[in-house]
Amino acid sequence: MKKIVVIEDETNIARVLKIELEYEGYDVHVEHEGRSGLNAALEQEADLILQDVMLPGLNGIEILRRIRKAGNQVPVILLTARNQTMDKVTGLDQGANDYITKPFEIEELLARIRACLRDYSFKFIPDTDPILSVKDVKVNLNSREVTRAGHPIELTLKEYELLTYLLSNKNKVVPRENILLNVWGYDFEGETNIIDVYISYLRKKLEEGSSAELITTVRGVGYTIKEN
Repeated sequence: MKKIVVIEDETNIARVLKIELEYEGYDVHVEHEGRSGLNAALEQEADLILQDVMLPGLNGIEILRRIRKAGNQVPVILLTARNQTMDKVTGLDQGANDYITKPFEIEELLARIRACLRDYSFKFIPDTDPILSVKDVKVNLNSREVTRAGHPIELTLKEYELLTYLLSNKNKVVPRENILLNVWGYDFEGETNIIDVYISYLRKKLEEGSSAELITTVRGVGYTIKEN
C-alpha cells in the first residue's frame, strides 16, 4: 500500500482528499500546518507528498526546499491557486514533480499521482546501477553529483533532469517531443524552444574546456548522446 502525506490547511479539502485517496487504496496521513507537515514528510516514509503552497507556519515552497535539501527525492505534487504562477515556477525549480490548480477534478489528481509514482519507481529502482555515464561524464543518481573527468559540475534541477534523461537513452536519437514530455511534463504550456535553451546551458557547462562534443543535434528530430 502506497503512503501519501497530505499537507492542506483547508479542512474540508483535506477531508475530501483523505476519503478519495483511501477509497483508491492509499494509506493517507494528513497534516494541516506547515511545520508539522514538514516533520511528517521527513518521518513518515511517504511514497508521495501532496501539499498546498499557502500554509500556516511554513509555506509549501519552504517545505519542499527542506525536503530536497535533506536529500529526499519523494515525489511532491503542489496544490496551487489559479493566480499563483510564480509559486508554480518556483516550486518546479525547487524540485516539485508536478502541480495541480485549485479547484481540480479528483480524477485528474489521481492520474497525476499515478504518473508521479510510476515515474519515481522507474527512476529509483534499488537494484539498478546508480551511476549513469558516457565518455568521462558521470552522474550519480543517489547523490545527484555530476562530474566530467572527475571535476564536479553544478547543474540546476532542470539541467540535471535533462542530462539524466538523455543519458538514460544513450546512443539513441531522442525526439524533441519525448524530451518535452518526459522532462517538462505533458501540461507544459511554454515555448518548445525551451529545450534548445537548456541544451545550450548543458553544453556550456559540460563541454567548456573540452574539445569533445557530448550532445549532438539531429536536425529536424532531436538530440543524442553517443558513447563513441
